[in-house]
Amino acid sequence: MLSIDPSNNTERENYKFLIGSIIPRPIAFVTTLSKDEIMNGAPFSYFNIVSSNPPMISLAIQRKEGKQKDTTRNIMDLKEFVVHIVDEENVEKINMTAANLPPEQSEIELANLNSINSEKISVPGIKEAKIRMECTLEHVIALGDDDSPGSDLIIGKVVQFHIKDELYENGRINHEGLGAVSRLAGNNYAKIGEVFSIERPE
Repeated sequence: MLSIDPSNNTERENYKFLIGSIIPRPIAFVTTLSKDEIMNGAPFSYFNIVSSNPPMISLAIQRKEGKQKDTTRNIMDLKEFVVHIVDEENVEKINMTAANLPPEQSEIELANLNSINSEKISVPGIKEAKIRMECTLEHVIALGDDDSPGSDLIIGKVVQFHIKDELYENGRINHEGLGAVSRLAGNNYAKIGEVFSIERPE
């Protein structure tokens, strides 16, 4: 078995080890608004649950050459954002939003996605998602060296859930109907595939 010290690796080498090992990863499609009210949208796979009481999610957004991405800046400015679950039906369009666009251009328009107003926050979501969560900002933590952080950990509180009617069954979400996709390494994605159950010990 190889034994590798990450401090001897480049950032890119560590990135490849992480994204190739920690799989599959759920994908959040995040919408935000700029100060000029331009709607921004971007997918992130450094994404997960933090807490259910209160309901909170986390996003880790990498910086590019030390500079924060539009999504991070917009969240810090407005303190609001919407997280959507990426599924088999919307993944192609959402992949288009990963393009590097200047802040004054909207990825939503580029991908021909349709916006929908939120109920509790000012940031719109997109109609193409079967599940979306309106979030308010709880914390932003810069990660890495004090003088040159490499990423920003964002923790958001879910203030409103939107779930497509046919997915909701007795307080639960039908995973087959959702058809969520996950991120692997490179250009690869995965579907849910075979599901099995194991009883948890008491």
